[in-house]
Amino acid sequence: MPGSPRADNRPPYARIAGHYRALMDSGELSPGDLLPSIRALAGQWEVSTATADRAMKLLRDEGLVQGIPGVGTEVMARPMSLTSGAERHDRSSRTQSSWGVGEKSSGHAAGIEAAPQDVAQALGIDPGDDVIRRSRVYRDTHGIVAHSTSWIPAEFAHVLPELARDERLKGGLSLDLIARATGRQATQRVDEETARIATAQDLELLELGANTVAAILVLTARFLDADGQLLEYGVDLGAPGRTRRTASEVRR
Repeated sequence: MPGSPRADNRPPYARIAGHYRALMDSGELSPGDLLPSIRALAGQWEVSTATADRAMKLLRDEGLVQGIPGVGTEVMARPMSLTSGAERHDRSSRTQSSWGVGEKSSGHAAGIEAAPQDVAQALGIDPGDDVIRRSRVYRDTHGIVAHSTSWIPAEFAHVLPELARDERLKGGLSLDLIARATGRQATQRVDEETARIATAQDLELLELGANTVAAILVLTARFLDADGQLLEYGVDLGAPGRTRRTASEVRR
């Protein structure tokens, strides 16, 4: 049976869906590939056909696959979607990569800067205090997905100087490195989504013309440790035309 039920306490249908979602995220499954039949899934995972069908329904509801009569369940091409920093962190914990299907990141830049007012407020420090700023651009076949910035307390530069270097991190995301080096793990996150007309700075970061008028989504995530201390404040600027889509179970 794929996966390890002892290491995953989710219901069987969610475990099955998660397994194939991870294969799509990693690129092992590409658009046009066919998933096993419901009967084959039920046999592989040692579940009922109803449970296997529920797993496929979850993937269909998320827009990841489609059922083709007489053919089977086909992996679909991803839409021009936008994922949050929190979702990228979740993806990294599953696949060791924050990239979605067909995505790459570039323009990795970092350094210690004076905290802008909004960042200082999020981190609970004074404006102008030192803070680590890490930024990169995510792209897919459609173009820029998002400009992503991580603001990290400057104290972590002493134990992890690589956080302030202009290079892609090795061994995981910043939160992974912080957890291994200090034992402080993110146990809570607070996500917010807002929309605004892109500012001049937004346009520059998203590589758009200075006279462009466009609405963008701004996704923020605050990651806190068990003591409620902030480990990272992430800000993602979604490129115009990107959409957010989520799916969840309705509990009764």
